[in-house]
Amino acid sequence: MTTVDARTGARSVAEVLDWSRSRWEPAMRAAVDRLPGSMRRIAGYHLGWWDETGTATSASGGKALRPALVLLCAEACGGDPEDAIPAAVAVELAHNFSLLHDDVMDGDRTRRHRPTAWTVFGTGQAVLAGDSLLALAFDVLSADGPAAARLLSTAVLDLLHGQHEDLAFEQRTNVEVAECVRMAQGKTAALLSAACTLGVLVVGGRGEHVERFSRFGRSLGLAFQHLDDLLGIWGDPAVTGKPVYSDLRSRKKSLPVVAALTSGTSAGQELAMLYRQPLPDDCLAKAAALIDEAGGRSWSHAQADELLTDALTALTAAHPAARATAELTAIAQLITRRDH
Repeated sequence: MTTVDARTGARSVAEVLDWSRSRWEPAMRAAVDRLPGSMRRIAGYHLGWWDETGTATSASGGKALRPALVLLCAEACGGDPEDAIPAAVAVELAHNFSLLHDDVMDGDRTRRHRPTAWTVFGTGQAVLAGDSLLALAFDVLSADGPAAARLLSTAVLDLLHGQHEDLAFEQRTNVEVAECVRMAQGKTAALLSAACTLGVLVVGGRGEHVERFSRFGRSLGLAFQHLDDLLGIWGDPAVTGKPVYSDLRSRKKSLPVVAALTSGTSAGQELAMLYRQPLPDDCLAKAAALIDEAGGRSWSHAQADELLTDALTALTAAHPAARATAELTAIAQLITRRDH
């Protein structure tokens, strides 16, 4: 039974995500079926569709927020979300390309409560499967023309640059907050912004309308990274599917960490001493406590709140219908208040 808000006609977030998945997932499965068998097997495992032997399973494929944003933004600007399905599939394929590579680079052994693809199939095979998803994303998006392809290409290049900086920061002693924010804008915000922009672009949106939805996605994406970084330190492994203090083990210079390191506090200075060498397991809780004491945790929460406000201001300025506004607002609030 669908729950609808009597005032706006809006559905709940869970219902919106179910509606979205029912639209884009069949098209995505059809696209993945076109991959060579070797790549299809790994991709389907990563996406939660089957186990390592190819047997169908009901493993989680994630919340799939990005394709939902594509379809909702298309509807919000007066278009037919069905026309945005290829863009939704392309964005989700590009996102999962980045996750396959991310797991390899970070050495993460679990994702969504299952062994990561590289631990099951090997590092090289997982990288190739990720590459195949990116190629497939542009193949799927080709029907929407060169402007859509350029937009996604720019977002992916920004994502790759952000990933490069993220890795480079691990080898640097000093990283400034502004640098870390720019890294996150590429690593995460670029693709979320592209999702919102593509939804509008492929149904005929132009000019300031496109820019407002782009800003909505950009601010939301940076807020998403703040929450992701907080969960990488304090998230519950039973909920996140990742080990506790996972980002601290690799000494990531994430947003709350850099805010703490540059805070000028005694806790920040003590954290800097710890971060000069690999952190043994018995020091991880201490490092997390120092980040909290130095203000990194509260700063990231405050930044996420400010970014949510900016995202919703941009959304309101686009003058979407009441239902679309309510549903996009609910997803934005989910992103900034999630626990996984």
